[in-house]
Amino acid sequence: MSADHEKNTLDKKKAAWISLIVGGFMFVSKISAYLLTGSSAIFSDAAESVVHVAATSMALYSIYLSSQPADENHLYGHGNVEYFSAGVEGLLIIIAAITIIYTSGHDLIFGVQTQQLGIGTTIIGAAGLVNLVLGLYLVKKGKQTNSLTLVADGKHVLTDSYTSIGVVVGLILVLITGFTLLDPIIAILVALNILFTGYKLIRESIGGLMHETDKETLALIVNKINEIKKEYWIDLHHLRFWKSSDRVYMDFHLILPHYFSVKQSHMEEEYLEHHLHSILTNCSVRIHMDYCKENVCKYCGYAECKERLEQRSINFKWDTHRMLGDPVYTVPVETLSL
Repeated sequence: MSADHEKNTLDKKKAAWISLIVGGFMFVSKISAYLLTGSSAIFSDAAESVVHVAATSMALYSIYLSSQPADENHLYGHGNVEYFSAGVEGLLIIIAAITIIYTSGHDLIFGVQTQQLGIGTTIIGAAGLVNLVLGLYLVKKGKQTNSLTLVADGKHVLTDSYTSIGVVVGLILVLITGFTLLDPIIAILVALNILFTGYKLIRESIGGLMHETDKETLALIVNKINEIKKEYWIDLHHLRFWKSSDRVYMDFHLILPHYFSVKQSHMEEEYLEHHLHSILTNCSVRIHMDYCKENVCKYCGYAECKERLEQRSINFKWDTHRMLGDPVYTVPVETLSL
């Protein structure tokens, strides 16, 4: 395990522990506020805190598991467990939202009695501010460590803080107007917002498990290759990559002059790996070296080649479409970015 990877793992575990401990305090404070007030809106906030504690516990375990090295049963490591964790968190959020809608609907139909809303509003407001800081911290750490689990947890906590803000505004309106039915109405609106957050987390989880292309990472790779490209690299194609936790697995084909030795080809491979590691510190790169053929000369820009059969006549761009596609000599010229 590299020093950077070990530091990443420690940072993720620390952030998850902070989230769990703070989440526990938030749950106790919100459930106390609900017991004091009997407010449906506060109940909706407390219900989300229950989900937060449960989901963060799972997140902590998934971070521990994803940091374990590859073994005979998991040759690519255990990083994908983070996608399951994010998906489960999204599912728990949706269950909490449905529960809130059900109980608030009951209160809306049969009426609700609240008490000590001033104290409850103060508690929820303070909890919301704490969660806002925690959520921003978790999202930042998650992006720094490439941890979907922490990002998902951070987004959940931010949703929790927005929920608290909405609840506080609603309860203040109840205190001002005396219209108590605003309480369950606010709770239902909060639940709908929570429902959307749960959907987004499940969507991201499925995207990760299905190896959905990360456009930002793809752009980084394409830009770096263009930055370091050598004139005797004739074509790069069949670029593929997928992410598992904070690790990126990448492979592609590179066409070199046919007279390059194995040693020369290996040096090009090491050169590419070195520069790709500069932008993706925890990545695995596999390059399939292809040799040029007679019909490739017209695409080749290597001016010093002494075995050229014809001059270069097609000057194409190494853009994303080109790198993801088939070898340049197999595609119609009109499809190339010239």
